[in-house]
Amino acid sequence: MSLDNELLKVLPKILDSLKRKGLLLTSTGKSCRANVMTIGWANVGILWYRPFFIAYVRKSRYTHELLEETGDFTVNVPPDNFDDVIEYCGTRSGRNVDKVKGLGLKIEDSRIVKSPGLAASPVTLECKIVFKKEIESNDVPSHVRDRFYSKDDYHTCYFAEIVNIISR
Repeated sequence: MSLDNELLKVLPKILDSLKRKGLLLTSTGKSCRANVMTIGWANVGILWYRPFFIAYVRKSRYTHELLEETGDFTVNVPPDNFDDVIEYCGTRSGRNVDKVKGLGLKIEDSRIVKSPGLAASPVTLECKIVFKKEIESNDVPSHVRDRFYSKDDYHTCYFAEIVNIISR
C-alpha cells in the first residue's frame, strides 16, 4: 500500500487525537536520548505529491534544539490510557527531566529516521524535515499575536515528509 493510501487510512485517528488531547512528538539529538513533547497544533496533508506533516515548535523548547540537530522526528497517536503522559510531556522540559525514563515509556527504533517511536502508540509517523519556516510577528494577525505570542516566542514550522507509517 502506498504511503498516501496508508495516511488516508490513519488520518481520522491522527486528527481525532489532535483535536481531543494532542499528539506526542518524539525527537532525539546528538546525545541519542529520546524526548517526548505534547503537540496540539499540526497540519497533515499532501505536498509535492508526497505525504507531509507540519509540526509547530516554539524556539524556546528543548525539542526545537533536537529537531535542529537531527532533522527528523516521529509523531505518535497516544493510546486512550495516556492522559497522564500527555499532561506530563506537555508541562515538563526535556532539558530538565528524562521524560521517557521518568514515565517508564517503551520506545522503539524507527525503520527510517533516527528519532524513535513510542511502542504503545497505535499510529506512528516517521518524518524527515525537508524545510522550515520561522513565524514572524508580521505573519500573524494582531489578535492571534496578542493571544498566542505575547512573549514573542514564535514557532518554527517544520515541514516534514512522512517517510514511514506504522499502524498497529
